[in-house]
Amino acid sequence: MGSYIPSSVRERQEMLDFIGVKSIDELFAVIPEKVRFDRALDIPKGLSEMEVRRVMGEMAAKNTVFPVILRGAGAYDHHIPSIVKYIPAKEEFLTTYTPYQAEISQGVLQSIFEYQTMICQLTGMDVSNASVYDGASAAAEAVTMCRDRKRTKALVSGAAHPDVIETIRTYCNSANCEMVVVPHKNGVTDVDALTEMMTADSCCLYVQSPNFFGQIEDITALSDMAHGAGLKLIAGCNPIALAVLKTPVECGADIAVGEGQPLGMPLSYGGPYLGFMATSDAMARKLPGRIVGQTEDAEGKRAFVLTLQAREQHIRREKASSNICSNQALCALTASVYCSVMGPHGLKQVAQQCHSKAVYFANLLCKIPGVAMKYEGQFFHEFVTTVPTDAEKILAALAENGILGGLPVEGGILWCVTEKVTREDIERAAKIVEEVCA
Repeated sequence: MGSYIPSSVRERQEMLDFIGVKSIDELFAVIPEKVRFDRALDIPKGLSEMEVRRVMGEMAAKNTVFPVILRGAGAYDHHIPSIVKYIPAKEEFLTTYTPYQAEISQGVLQSIFEYQTMICQLTGMDVSNASVYDGASAAAEAVTMCRDRKRTKALVSGAAHPDVIETIRTYCNSANCEMVVVPHKNGVTDVDALTEMMTADSCCLYVQSPNFFGQIEDITALSDMAHGAGLKLIAGCNPIALAVLKTPVECGADIAVGEGQPLGMPLSYGGPYLGFMATSDAMARKLPGRIVGQTEDAEGKRAFVLTLQAREQHIRREKASSNICSNQALCALTASVYCSVMGPHGLKQVAQQCHSKAVYFANLLCKIPGVAMKYEGQFFHEFVTTVPTDAEKILAALAENGILGGLPVEGGILWCVTEKVTREDIERAAKIVEEVCA
């Protein structure tokens, strides 16, 4: 690894001389010889930049890149303006990690503060943290926020994303807490089943809207039910949908969480993404991670500081309720740049296009004999259809024509349409489905 260490041979010898040893071997003499690596690393010879580009290009060429994507299920193919990729790639953002020293981290702190502000504007909540790993961990962390000594059981809608449900289950198992899945009926949370499942030891209800099937849940009614039984309501949100739907606050939610990937992050094989979390002032001190606040310095100028850092490394580790260690600052910056570039009007346009194009595609598909909507409720930009033939045949035919079709689910296919899909793409996809189903 010598050639990968930035210090020169002379500089390393100066350091060895300073501490009073003659060689690297002498420095590591305390390590048993049998566990030391006694030969050169078996790694290829170094390559020039041009050679590396050629090798990486050959590897990338093996991937199938679909020009048209009609699949969502938690990760969405939205248009990303070029400036959104350019700003986070600037060295001062790309190479920074964590803003522990506020006096020299004002730029990073302000970027996080602006991100928090935008999440609060989207959700209607009072306070947002500096983000967590992804939407699934955000949901699980929100459940942790709601538990106390008397209320330890979490209710989770079965219409939520399966990966989110499993992540919450993992968190609950490690904390010796019970998680109960509320069944879904007609594509949404079963209210009758929920009524029977809410007990005195239940702490919260997690509901995702739009849910995994694309259906829009009645968060207001579910919130009233939860609060009537003493539970907190956690709303899982799609940030693009929030541009046209009621905010979680307007629906009565106590905590709003979700996956921030639609806000300017490419699909990238599943990450890195970010999970956003926002809540009311009353629950602000239970938020995991960090909260950046605005204040004034000694000269009365605007300044930014870490207001809350409820992390296990900092304060009362033995009583910590979270092990979140990263604020995903670069992803959060990307999200805030995207929101700034799009603005409220742009976000609303994206949401409206997603919805209108999804409705158009659903109508075309349902004209095909044997194809029908599996659920009758309102949807945003995802929906499930039944199909009269093997779903894999349909998806294979679409793939042959450069279209990534929907996700096979029980009883049909889960489709997704974003603003990037053109009318011509939609009509072409519908025609291919029709030919396979004929």
